[in-house]
Amino acid sequence: MPGNNLHIVLYEPEIPPNTGNVIRLVANIGAQLHLIHPLGFELSDKALRRAGLDYHRLARVREHLDFSSFQETATPGRLFAFSTKGAVRYTDVEYAPGDYLLFGPETRGLPTTIRSSLPQEHLLRIPMRFGSRSINLSNAVAIVAYEAWRQMGFQGGS
Repeated sequence: MPGNNLHIVLYEPEIPPNTGNVIRLVANIGAQLHLIHPLGFELSDKALRRAGLDYHRLARVREHLDFSSFQETATPGRLFAFSTKGAVRYTDVEYAPGDYLLFGPETRGLPTTIRSSLPQEHLLRIPMRFGSRSINLSNAVAIVAYEAWRQMGFQGGS
C-alpha cells in the first residue's frame, strides 16, 4: 500500500470513534498514523472498529509508549502541533512529504511541555469564530491532513 509520507500523530487520544475516523482517513489518503499512549480505550474497542469500518487493515498504524518514545523511534523531521494556542494558521505553512502533524487529546489538548518545546512557527491553529472552544479531533485532523495532501498534489490519489 503506497503512502504519501505524511504522518498524523494523535497524542493520548481519548474517544474511540474519533480515532476510528482518523484511521479511516489515513487509509484513504495514504498517511501513516502514530498513536501515543496512554490511549483512552483499547484498540479492539467496538466503537473504534465501527468508526473505522474495515479500514484498519488498510491503514498504517504505529503505537508509541509515550511522547519520548515517539520522538526516539519515529525521529520526526518537521513536527507541527495543532492547538487553539497556536499563533500561525494551518494554511500559512508549506507542507512537505515526511511532515508530522501532531494533535492532542480531545478534552485537554496538547500539554504546555510539548507546545513550548516546538518553534512558535510550528505551533499551528485552525481558525474558529470568536468564543469557540475547539473543533472535534477527527474533524481537525481531516481539515489539516487534506490541506497538506492538497499541497503535495494529492500524491497517490485519484
